[in-house]
Amino acid sequence: MTASGPSTPQDTAHERLRRWRLILGGDAADGTGHRLSGRDAAMDGTLAALYEDTGGKPRAGRGGDRTAGLGASAPSVARWLGDIRTYFPSSVVQVMQRDAIERLGLSALLLEPETLAAVEPDVHLVGTLLSLAKAMPDTTKETARTVVRTVVEDLERRLSARTRATLTGALDRAARIARPRHRDIDWNRTIAANLKHHLPEYGTVVPERLVGYGRASRAVRKEVVLCVDQSGSMAASVVYASVFGAVLASMRSVSTRFLVFDTAVADLTEHLADPVDVLFGTRLGGGTDINRALAHCQAALTRPADTVVVLISDLYEGGIRGEMLKRVAAMKAAGVQFVALLALSDEGAPAYDREHAAALAALDVPAFACTPEEFPEVMAAALERRPLPVPAPE
Repeated sequence: MTASGPSTPQDTAHERLRRWRLILGGDAADGTGHRLSGRDAAMDGTLAALYEDTGGKPRAGRGGDRTAGLGASAPSVARWLGDIRTYFPSSVVQVMQRDAIERLGLSALLLEPETLAAVEPDVHLVGTLLSLAKAMPDTTKETARTVVRTVVEDLERRLSARTRATLTGALDRAARIARPRHRDIDWNRTIAANLKHHLPEYGTVVPERLVGYGRASRAVRKEVVLCVDQSGSMAASVVYASVFGAVLASMRSVSTRFLVFDTAVADLTEHLADPVDVLFGTRLGGGTDINRALAHCQAALTRPADTVVVLISDLYEGGIRGEMLKRVAAMKAAGVQFVALLALSDEGAPAYDREHAAALAALDVPAFACTPEEFPEVMAAALERRPLPVPAPE
């Protein structure tokens, strides 16, 4: 429909040409013959700055010769970032920002406060900022922390309530005892567990098996170690892991440790009260020594049978492969519930070392990618020592 009535074939054809013109970019050979004006021309300019490929040669266009690119100045980039937020929805803006970082070397300009102030915060941008943290001037650091905090707080709002509810239920089930005192009997579950012993003639159920609550409901029941690969490819996983680590640390019945590693290992547990501090304690982009990280996990075990170790890594091991596998086997033999996640993100299927994944599977440790939405269920299964919800191979 148009403002004056039903759409006509001419209207439909015009809209089709307009869309194709925006997609094709306005080369003489695009075949549309359609000229843009007003908002469409401005939108086309933001797209051209990012996606036009001139092969290093200038080309004719609106206002004379021009070349693709955002220019070298931070104000120019800040204006472009503001423009795309004007013309496109948030989800598209995030994709365009990511493409600008990869295609046009926008990373260096993210060190400018005016550029950072114009960006649309998302997980991928946080990963880029963390990789630049050491090169970041003091004038930019506070702005960068604000951007990171915006993303972290949004993730906490979306993920924390469900995570706490799911894991609290799992901990309660894991803590139930088979020989409870009278005051500790969970009558609802006791009746449900004994329905097969119902005696209708007497109107009763014979409770052959009692189900009770654990008495130490406020004590630490489980220990969780999150061991996170901070190599550059794991940036999104580091962000999500820090948020989940903070949620776990806030639960009094779980003792949580948070380790990040490349070729060295850093224990960031003391920063878990604030995931932003955790993230700025990482240093994305190093090598990988999984064996060394697992050695730290193994040395710190105090209650193996009540411990869940979660390794989050793409398994590209730069250390000693054989020792890494021996440590996993030894921890499992001691009673540790071991979980291997190839990624903790919503980025789809990750690249990973298939040989190492197969070696872990042979130790009864399936390695699989996990989305943030699936992570609470994976942890609940691990805490209850039941089979992990491993997704079916595609």
